[in-house]
Amino acid sequence: MNLTAAINAIPLMLTIWAAFTACFVAILTYRGQLTRYEQDRLFLTNINPEGERRQSEIVRRIQQIQPYVRILGAITTLITIGIVTIWTLDAWQTLNS
Repeated sequence: MNLTAAINAIPLMLTIWAAFTACFVAILTYRGQLTRYEQDRLFLTNINPEGERRQSEIVRRIQQIQPYVRILGAITTLITIGIVTIWTLDAWQTLNS
């Protein structure tokens, strides 16, 4: 793929990047809301089984969404690197012309 075709693909790449970034931010916001009320306590006895159950439910939900956080973060990062690389190569070529 030559640089001109890559430059012409940037609007499409920006659209895809925006979609993945929006999903990434949404899942990070959801994870933040889950952990917002998580208690920093260790339950050593069965005095408060309801609190322990809620805590383990929060941890379970966080563990469920963690792979999605990693995947969306990686995709967003790769697309960002691609866009910046194409833009930098085009700027370099323009300066050296």
